[in-house]
Amino acid sequence: MVSIATICSHSALQIFHGARQEGFGTIGVAKKSVKKTYGSFPLAAPDEYVIVDDYYRLLHPSVQRGLIKKNAVLIPHGSFVEYIGSENILSKLKVPLFGNRKSLKWESSRSKQEEWLKKSKVRFPKTIDFEDIAGRVFVKFGGAKGGKGFFSVSSRTEFLEECVKRNVDSKTAAIQEFLVGSRYYLHFFHSPMQRRLEFLGADKRIEIIDEAYRGLPKINEDFFDYTVTGNAPVVLRESLLPQAIDMGERVLEASKKLFKPGLIGPFCLETMLTKNGFVCFEISARIVAGTNLYPQGSPYSPYIFEEPMSTGRRIAVELAEAEREGKLEKVLS
Repeated sequence: MVSIATICSHSALQIFHGARQEGFGTIGVAKKSVKKTYGSFPLAAPDEYVIVDDYYRLLHPSVQRGLIKKNAVLIPHGSFVEYIGSENILSKLKVPLFGNRKSLKWESSRSKQEEWLKKSKVRFPKTIDFEDIAGRVFVKFGGAKGGKGFFSVSSRTEFLEECVKRNVDSKTAAIQEFLVGSRYYLHFFHSPMQRRLEFLGADKRIEIIDEAYRGLPKINEDFFDYTVTGNAPVVLRESLLPQAIDMGERVLEASKKLFKPGLIGPFCLETMLTKNGFVCFEISARIVAGTNLYPQGSPYSPYIFEEPMSTGRRIAVELAEAEREGKLEKVLS
């Protein structure tokens, strides 16, 4: 039987808890400093640890050989992708990975995401050239950073000043129109074994800027900090579900054409609901931290499963079915 492994960060508690519920052994790749934290949650702590000084060391041949010997399957999450890098996951990581590792490269590139969304025929924010900045815009950089380093400006001068202040390369920035609406982060799971797309829940992210609006008559630019500090549960109005599920289906079908066999397992559409409908401003091609809200299942999972089903457990269920039927190649890369 395979073992389920991941880096001890982001959504690892949920992943280990779900794996334990399905009878899998678990391995946590961890820094010594976080081992005590995971030990505080006995039902979600890994069965064993691989202690590293730096998470990048996961790529070291001796660490990889040890994981392969233990028949480990790695589960990617946001911190995993940020620490290891999508290119290294593609070219240097030899341990089997749950999902299609090619999707992580498409996730981490702004230009590839735009191509993906165009192919999906899903509405996404308009890209703005530096010379065309003539009002408030939103500035983003590649990678799974949880909003860290993103900012909003209203002029070319502000944009350049912010890039210098933050020590970031202005040429690598994605400049987008500033959208006004309600943010919804939509959690999906594509099951090759069941041949279906499942809508497993939604969340709203709590960012530092959210608190800046409380009691401040005029918000200073210093408060425009989009770093995510937590997540809050969300239930969509039922009338919005057709639009949400349609977006998920379009993104999934486009992925099958752009990087075969397409998305496998969990993914998230990060959206803004404006007066003109949903706008998808980002795709996360793996489990997202917002699913941590639902270790016993979201408000939607009871309509699909007879038992409590977190996204972490859903990964384990898919792996168990694939292993049982001798079809692990359908869910691993």
